[in-house]
Amino acid sequence: MTTPPFAAPTDAEIAVVSAQLGRAARGVVGIAARCVCGNPTVVATTPRLDDGSPFPTFYYLTHPVAAAAMSTLEANHVMPELAALLDDEDVAAAYRTAHEAYLADRAQFGDVPEIAGVSAGGMPTRVKCLHALAGHALAAGPGVNPVGDAALARASWSPERCVCAEPGAARGETAG
Repeated sequence: MTTPPFAAPTDAEIAVVSAQLGRAARGVVGIAARCVCGNPTVVATTPRLDDGSPFPTFYYLTHPVAAAAMSTLEANHVMPELAALLDDEDVAAAYRTAHEAYLADRAQFGDVPEIAGVSAGGMPTRVKCLHALAGHALAAGPGVNPVGDAALARASWSPERCVCAEPGAARGETAG
């Protein structure tokens, strides 16, 4: 098992994530994926929040345009099409492996019995939340989560094209 490749978030990164979410960010232990401009796209969260609540969604999609793109796919009933991918044995096996990797990444930040064996997005046997699956795919990289990869391929948003309101804000850059 390896440690996920991110450092503790800076105050500037937490401020950007809070602005993206429209509320105070909670339990962020790292920035797991970034926009090409450097702003956070996916955060990693502690499996138990400060208030004691279990929080199974370790990789949390925060980028507003990415989140809106996943909502659009869900509203357009793409989830059953993506779930049908699991009929292929190889895809189903890769999805189970993605689930196991997700659990291993999260376990490095604490053991929470209430969510033992629960990852996100319906893994390992169904497709429940494209936001969670896309967040995992972005954090883990291409080829790890086949359903998350497929959702990103169908989305109107791309991690390769910046649409942030304030590019570079997380690095403390200012326009000017």
